[in-house]
Amino acid sequence: MPRRPLPGPLRTAVAAGFAVALSAVLLPAPAQAFTGGNHEEITRAALPWQPGTLTAMADARDGAVNANDHGGYFQLGPLHCDNADYLAPRYAPDYPRSRDEATTELLACIRTSVARFRNAVRAADGLVDAEGRVRADQSDLSSPCTWQEPPGRAKCTVLNQLGRGWHQIEDFYAHSNWTDRAAPGPVGIANPPGLARTEVAPFFDIRRYSGMADAEWTREARALIPADLTTGCYSDFDSTGVKSEDCSGRITHNRDLNKDTAASQRSKTGDNFRRAVAGATAEIIRQWNEFKAELLRAYPDRGRGEQMVCAIVHDDPASQCRPGQQPPQL
Repeated sequence: MPRRPLPGPLRTAVAAGFAVALSAVLLPAPAQAFTGGNHEEITRAALPWQPGTLTAMADARDGAVNANDHGGYFQLGPLHCDNADYLAPRYAPDYPRSRDEATTELLACIRTSVARFRNAVRAADGLVDAEGRVRADQSDLSSPCTWQEPPGRAKCTVLNQLGRGWHQIEDFYAHSNWTDRAAPGPVGIANPPGLARTEVAPFFDIRRYSGMADAEWTREARALIPADLTTGCYSDFDSTGVKSEDCSGRITHNRDLNKDTAASQRSKTGDNFRRAVAGATAEIIRQWNEFKAELLRAYPDRGRGEQMVCAIVHDDPASQCRPGQQPPQL
């Protein structure tokens, strides 16, 4: 099938670059894809943040968790866990992608989240001064964040990095067969096997990976990826900077696998849509708890890590977060 290369600078950047019970998770409205409205519902359900900050992170149009769906980011497969498609020979003897190729694409998706986690931890240092006091100028949200890549206010930068790192993790649960089940009948390209997992994916151990050499965590994550795991082929740029003009002969995102809405074909089997939403919600709960733990570990002096966490979750942290004081309960 024809493949078109990504322009040079973007190609270089890309190449480098349920513990929660299923029944306890609220379903998002099916009118939106697993972008925008559904990302907002999932993120709001997972994060115990004050309303203004939560809106800055989760809003369907302007939230940080949806930033990867705007501009050129939408066309970069690793930012959505796309193109990690594979079907074992017992189902399709001549499937055009190998298990190793599929795994490489999934690792590229994980790698983007690891990089964003590291960036967010570094950016959090700007929220609090050396004495453990929240910096009002760096934590103020009275004017909107713009989710620019050049550093801005520290809080905007932290939210930007977290949101961009969490987007593809949420997408994984909608774009893969991790939580779902196949439809009745023969398993094949149009009906991939379902793994029906209810636990969060072990290879999204982002905090742990952030403290490891990339080659080391990549080896570990590779060993944790099940042989029958697949996401869908989408006509965007893969981790090598190459774009498939079509997905002929492959498991496709649009037709075969995505659970972006309750109306998606794969969502119509059993409770596949609910399971995807539950998995994504449980995953963001884990990712936020792990990020908090990392701030406490990385910035122990004068309670700076605790103040950073307080500054992230509160709308007016300069007055709500003071050293030695208990912040208001959320």
